Amino acid sequence: MKESFFIKQFDNKYIGDDGAIINICNKNTVIASDSFFEDIHFKKDWMNLDEISYKASLVNISDMIVMNSTIDYAILNVGFPKNLSLKEIRLLADGFKKAAEEYKYEIIGGDTIRNDKIAISVTMIGTSNKPITRKAKPDELVAFTGHLGTVAKDLKVLLRGGKISKNSKFIKPVLRDNFFYKASKFITAACDISDGLFKELERISKISHVGYEFFQNFPKLVGCSGEEYEILFTFPEKNLKVIQNIAKITRTPITVFAKTKRGYFRSVCKENHF
Repeated sequence: MKESFFIKQFDNKYIGDDGAIINICNKNTVIASDSFFEDIHFKKDWMNLDEISYKASLVNISDMIVMNSTIDYAILNVGFPKNLSLKEIRLLADGFKKAAEEYKYEIIGGDTIRNDKIAISVTMIGTSNKPITRKAKPDELVAFTGHLGTVAKDLKVLLRGGKISKNSKFIKPVLRDNFFYKASKFITAACDISDGLFKELERISKISHVGYEFFQNFPKLVGCSGEEYEILFTFPEKNLKVIQNIAKITRTPITVFAKTKRGYFRSVCKENHF
């Protein structure tokens, strides 16, 4: 896979999680970056311009949440097509501003270029007292928040030329920050489900050298549904009750579906990068 090959060219201790953890002035600074490109992640007739920029922000915020990090600043790099009007550019900016206001961070700069299509890259910077990585341990329970599979269904509708609800998680991901920040002290490893449950399980498996004993089976529609942005996490079994209680208080559905064990897990999903 070309993505993995490229990443390996820069192999170091900072790469491998949803964000990089760098110690600056004895503080854990967390930096996360993600891209959102027209005709790869979205089509303009699927979403309004403010919905596009809002989602581009949310997918980066999701990375910061699962690293158990605050979000202090964002840097935006945006490519504009020549035919984008000033009104449309203002609408695109509105989505970025909406996310910044909701999650209380400041947009401090970036770059803009002319491009054939809309191209967005966001870098976020924050701090964490207890960063959480993808490093799990054997004999831990494995769970995810929310419900999986609806994004894949909605994407199929869009690709067939149909319409989906504005409340679809494909248009507006549901982030679980309220649950995760409260539960973080009881969690060992986590990542957001951006490329599908099975792919994220493989990533944790590679880093942690663990396989999984599944309590239930998932169809490929559920296990391979990408852009869910729910949270996959592991935790010691002794913390089950407290995590279930936090989920109840924050009204967050969670599914405990497996236990880690010695071994390796490989995703059965089709690769969606390169």
